[in-house]
Amino acid sequence: MGSLVVVGAQWGDEGKGRVVDLLAEQADVVARFQGGANAGHTIIVDGTSYVLHLIPSGIVRGKTCLIGNGVVIDLPTFFEEIETIEKQGLQVEGKLLVSDRAHLTLPYHRLLDAAREADNRARKIGTTQRGIGPTYVDKMMRIGVRVCDLFEPDNLREKIAANWEEKTHGLRHLSDEQRPHPDAVLETYLGYAEKLKPFVVDGSVVLNDARKAGKHVLFEGAQGTGLDIDFGTYPYVTSSNATAGGACTGTGVGPTFIDHVAGIAKAYTTRVGEGPFPTLMEPGIEEFCRQVGHEFGATTGRKRLCGWFDAPLVQHAARVNGLGSLIITKLDVFDQFEEVKLCVGYTNSEGKSVAFPASLADLAKCTPVYETFPGWNTSTEGARSMDDLPANAQAYLKRVEEVAGVPISLVSVSPSRESFILLDERLLSYAY
Repeated sequence: MGSLVVVGAQWGDEGKGRVVDLLAEQADVVARFQGGANAGHTIIVDGTSYVLHLIPSGIVRGKTCLIGNGVVIDLPTFFEEIETIEKQGLQVEGKLLVSDRAHLTLPYHRLLDAAREADNRARKIGTTQRGIGPTYVDKMMRIGVRVCDLFEPDNLREKIAANWEEKTHGLRHLSDEQRPHPDAVLETYLGYAEKLKPFVVDGSVVLNDARKAGKHVLFEGAQGTGLDIDFGTYPYVTSSNATAGGACTGTGVGPTFIDHVAGIAKAYTTRVGEGPFPTLMEPGIEEFCRQVGHEFGATTGRKRLCGWFDAPLVQHAARVNGLGSLIITKLDVFDQFEEVKLCVGYTNSEGKSVAFPASLADLAKCTPVYETFPGWNTSTEGARSMDDLPANAQAYLKRVEEVAGVPISLVSVSPSRESFILLDERLLSYAY
């Protein structure tokens, strides 16, 4: 019996889908605990790509998968995703569960999200415009619509009507034809209720029963620590807790349920959307890294900014998540680099060493302190042990481990399932 939480230790897009797929081999239950259809987890198996937004990555291995109460669910996307992966040969029936306490993203949430991003008077966040933020706003204002509300028509009608009144001002720029009418929304979602009913469970009961039965539980995070609503580069963040604490509040388990927290970080750093990015690579090197690493968003297709490994960011992630180990992905992207830089710290405007700051103004004034390593100019894809790696790659990883302050438990050297170096066998056996 064991439980493992996997979180992003950077600004998302660290390769969580690929890693969760690997770790799910020995898991019995895989649970998503936050975010919504703004996530994009890509898993490649025998040349077939599975792109998931809401459904936990464990579905590719046929595991029981739970969408927890901390996730906000866009039902059209949910059903489209099911249809897509079933056409790809994956089984969903009896494998996919949805918490009855999860909140729903409704049509007006998407419209409000798009309106805010389009408003030149507002500060642009760089959201995916999937309605995630407005859904969480309603949740915190206690006017949200939950999965369980779908099965109480009178209550659902009342909630949608009340929400419509709340949202009228924010949708004033739309014509009557463009606005979703409350009656139409009600009819659509009552129809969804029957389709959704077979999936609905009390997620807390499912997970706690699994633990009592001696099963392995894997918690899958979306986004990353740098995008956490409390500990990320606020306000350029997502609208949920992408850190390990969200696994408890987002599924209904206590802190003592968790045995180990693993943070995922690329061998370099990327981010999409707005906000500061201290370790941005030089333009030509950045574009080369983007093309070699295929750094385009799985959800939006947007270009990701590419930077050198940012140790202060990962140190921050280690603190706020309680990381027990670090998983490094995409080491192979550096196979063609002549030299590789590593940001080992920040100095402020006074030249003093500082930790990852809360203030964006302070972060913008930080100067990265770099160490430079010679490249290795050879493929690492076939490496299955540290000794298989070129000496320069080994030296780079050793220094990453030192400055991060967290032991590396696994290194990924290509997108395929079998291309990894396991340094701590407990990670795959849930034996912590």
